[in-house]
Amino acid sequence: MRPRKLLRIARWEVTKNAGGIDRRTVGIALVALALFGLVVPFIISGDTGLDDGLYRVSVDEESPYYDVVDSEGAFVIREGGERAVSRSEVELYIGDGEIVYAESRKGIAAYGQLQSAVSRYNNRQLRQELNQTAAFPVSVVLEYRQQSALGDGLRLGGDSGGTDDSDDEDGSTGQTDGSDGGESGESDGSEAGDTSTDQPDDGEPDGPATDRETTTDTGGSGGPIGGFGASFTEDSISGSPSDINPPFPFQSLVLAFLVIIPMNFLIQAYGSTILSERTNRRGELLLVSPVSRFDIIGGKTLPYFVGGMAVEVAIIAGLFVLVNGQLGGPVSVLAVMPLVLLFLGATFLGAMFARSFKELTFVTVTITVTLTSYAFVPAIFTDVGAVALISPLTLLVRELQGEAISLAEFVFSTTPPLLCAGVFFGLGAGLYREEDMFDQRSLRGRVLDALVGPIPVRGKPGGFTARLNGLLPVDVTPLRQYLAVGGLTAALIPFVFVVQLLAIALLFALGEISVVLILVVVAVVEELAKSLHIYAGYTHRRFASGRRRAVLLGVASGVGFFLGEKIALLAQLVGLPDLAVGEAGLQGGIIPGPPVLTVLLFLLAPLALHVVTAGISAVGASRSKRAYVVAVGTAMLVHLAYNLTVVVSVV
Repeated sequence: MRPRKLLRIARWEVTKNAGGIDRRTVGIALVALALFGLVVPFIISGDTGLDDGLYRVSVDEESPYYDVVDSEGAFVIREGGERAVSRSEVELYIGDGEIVYAESRKGIAAYGQLQSAVSRYNNRQLRQELNQTAAFPVSVVLEYRQQSALGDGLRLGGDSGGTDDSDDEDGSTGQTDGSDGGESGESDGSEAGDTSTDQPDDGEPDGPATDRETTTDTGGSGGPIGGFGASFTEDSISGSPSDINPPFPFQSLVLAFLVIIPMNFLIQAYGSTILSERTNRRGELLLVSPVSRFDIIGGKTLPYFVGGMAVEVAIIAGLFVLVNGQLGGPVSVLAVMPLVLLFLGATFLGAMFARSFKELTFVTVTITVTLTSYAFVPAIFTDVGAVALISPLTLLVRELQGEAISLAEFVFSTTPPLLCAGVFFGLGAGLYREEDMFDQRSLRGRVLDALVGPIPVRGKPGGFTARLNGLLPVDVTPLRQYLAVGGLTAALIPFVFVVQLLAIALLFALGEISVVLILVVVAVVEELAKSLHIYAGYTHRRFASGRRRAVLLGVASGVGFFLGEKIALLAQLVGLPDLAVGEAGLQGGIIPGPPVLTVLLFLLAPLALHVVTAGISAVGASRSKRAYVVAVGTAMLVHLAYNLTVVVSVV
């Protein structure tokens, strides 16, 4: 790959596509960006306004409830009295000594909203008191801590958590029960025709606090959605019990949305330009030019990679300025880079598989859903230990919160998607040749073509093998095929690793059944990775027939997988195997601990398993398609039985 030629192709790619964009496309793109910019601040602030003006309320300006209703966005004030409720003109009527709500689901919901609004209003009034100890006698400090690497459950508070009861002026323990405040505005109610009137004894909400009150009910304070209104750097929450809400990963959801959505638009354009080279043989000129396929692929990908990274850098910089008030995020930029490459690599391979733009649409949608899930789902569990580190977006969240990020965590989060992107580009490069680019083969045929590309053709030795044949009395040409099969199996390990990590993130919350489901996923994915390219080689007649040759190919594939799966050692750096599902999904690459277990479970047993199952699949692949399906199914059952007997006993 020569940089000068690569940059020339990249410049040509930019100028060609820039000239093909009309004003209408530019206008639509600008409108989309403008709408995106308008929506983001509302999402970040948590003030989505979905329930604005949802409930109609009739209340007099002299009522103590007027300020409560007026300050609540879900309420809109309407004229009318108690009859307006019966005529369905309003959902609530607040009169002198009564609160009437409509006998409907919406009316009941409006009354519940009023109860919450009164509590929030009272809390706001109490926060303005000079003596906060008297206003909120009970103080709670809740501290969030990272899950330990020893497999302990998520600890909320730990030794520092709990309830801190502060004494009031009389020396007694402070406690709020909402019973004080006789001037709180409660009043007797009366019945009204077809409507329901709540009495104070039946649970009427406490009235809004007035200047003569010092205490009131402190329950029901909402607070910002997911804590996004608070600082990212806060590791603990303190305040009255009504201020403490269960953590919800709204921060991670928003960050995943901001980072992933631009990539989905990017791959649409990138996939289209790759497929356009295969339409009407437009890419033939580049194929016959004195440049390598890697120069062409790199030159066409570089503008989209640079553009995608520019957008991501702008988003990350904006987040740091918005949250921390200063620029930052170098680790976040490096963490997002493998995701951009992963999206582009998967799209490049999909564009080489697709035969038309209709098929490309299906492929890109599949890529969007799958890779968005990979980046999105683990990031939801930012506070759940090693599972969150499966997604590189977790590094962004932690850096935004001011937390330290170790080198092991960074390597674990970024290496799998980076290697997987390399696998996608490598398989796609195998198809970037005239006989494959302009051929209208089925998707299955193109997958097999991509897998068989690195395997040498029988009877055509390379230079090194030809020299060995002249020096040695034996034919060493088949050795290249064994090495190619083992190397291709090892090259597919990053893809297998990413699939297993995604399965762990999706299934770990299901309890004990998740371990069994993970083992099923492991058996299916690993056996396909060890045998598909062998089947592709037999369908393209790359291998000589015979059971002995098939068994040797299976041994080569099994050994290659055994050596390559040690990438799972990355998971041990962050403590992922300490979780049951983590140890079940990555058991082939982790070190059990004691020397005897290390030799048996880390070396001998997995090696024997991979060699045997790969040999079974290879023998079936050497016969026919139906025999291969039966053989690989048998290999999966053997693998699953091994997992259930050995792994479950260890886990």
